[in-house]
Amino acid sequence: MSEVSLAKRKDKCENCTKQCNKKQSDDDAASHQEREEVNGQVHEGSQLLLSACLSCDGCLSEEESLKISQQSLEEVERVLALNKKCDVSKHKLLVASVCPQSLPFFAVKFGLGITEAAHKLCGFLKSLGVQYVFDTTLAAGFSILECQKEFIQRYRRRHHDSQALPMFTSSCPGWIRYSERVLGSLVTPHICTARSPQQIMGCLVKDYFSKQQNLSPEKVYHVLVAPCFDKKLEAVREEFYNSLLETRDVDCVLTSGEIFCLIKQRKVSVEELDAVPLDHVLGESEDVLVRHEGRGSEGFLEHVFKHASKELFGLDVHEITYKNLRNRDFQEVTLERDGETLLQFAAVYGFRNIQTLVHRMRKGRVPYQLVEVLSCPGGCLSGRGQAESEAGSRVDKDLIQQMEEAYSSLPVHLPEVNPALITLYQDWLQGQDSLQASTLLHTQYKNQNQSHAEPQHMQW
Repeated sequence: MSEVSLAKRKDKCENCTKQCNKKQSDDDAASHQEREEVNGQVHEGSQLLLSACLSCDGCLSEEESLKISQQSLEEVERVLALNKKCDVSKHKLLVASVCPQSLPFFAVKFGLGITEAAHKLCGFLKSLGVQYVFDTTLAAGFSILECQKEFIQRYRRRHHDSQALPMFTSSCPGWIRYSERVLGSLVTPHICTARSPQQIMGCLVKDYFSKQQNLSPEKVYHVLVAPCFDKKLEAVREEFYNSLLETRDVDCVLTSGEIFCLIKQRKVSVEELDAVPLDHVLGESEDVLVRHEGRGSEGFLEHVFKHASKELFGLDVHEITYKNLRNRDFQEVTLERDGETLLQFAAVYGFRNIQTLVHRMRKGRVPYQLVEVLSCPGGCLSGRGQAESEAGSRVDKDLIQQMEEAYSSLPVHLPEVNPALITLYQDWLQGQDSLQASTLLHTQYKNQNQSHAEPQHMQW
């Protein structure tokens, strides 16, 4: 991340605008009251439109910046070097978890099928000194099941709880940060409390897996490979830090692009890489890779829609038909019976569409019971940590299309029938409705903005 550059002005959310106005006043406040061109339209300098909020780090605190700077290849290499130098008793067990949306990136870059590319990636990580490499699909299964359960609970109390619906998904840290920092109480009570796949994977590694290895959590160094830079921000959230043991559920997030750069720096060819099957939290090798439903993300909307249709109305839905509204990144899905609308869900990707959603919510015109919200247009495959062109700043559309094709080639498995999830619910969490499950699989989202009033300079 870099400092806010006035030479590369971007549209900012109201929170960023406040921060940037303070910075600009020290440099040349008067010049920024002039009229400027934003996205082809002329606006007053004091009326910046809300857009890609997280494309600028103007609202990061010094503490956040420091924590994020520690999530780097250099930090991982430092831990690896210490393992070689220090006494065995002081070694850390290195574990890497790879998001399924990162694997298509390596498949395209390696020119291989997605499973073979995953095995090559695993071989590379283990050649560095990483002892275990997991796929986070298992953790995503937990997140989906908990999201399904929470939606049913919220739907059933909708008549006496005004904040029960709509429910917003919580797997995207960009959306969560924007909600907490800017939207506040308008949105935060509606956010699903199920932890994201990343953070559930962190619990799996630092709680269940570390115990299986007879290690204290701080003796495990957990690296997560993700398609998105925003996942670094999620990893440093206060609630995911154990102050007693001084350890995080996820110690370091590296993007797919950062890992690929490391491969190029080491001048290792794909042919030279050993093909090693991924590990599994329960011990066996991960020979067959699978995915969840949904186009390039974890498919929360589709899984919850089908589950709710069956659970609430006794209807089996096998195929879901999306209706495009504003564009391909603003779609809705409807369940009808005898002309009556029973369920209406929406998928809203990208900050421009999020603007529209929030504007309708302020006006009380949101008909949806659930909205899957992702800050990246196109979903997780389009994360800035892997979808930008090698020249940077621009999205590589050809790369994204190839990644979508690779991702869709994986077979779909339902988390409800995953035997590993059933085993872990019992052995790790003492049941699906236990206090342990509630503590480790859920979190809370809170207001972090100073004022919930609409800023005067904000335009919708």
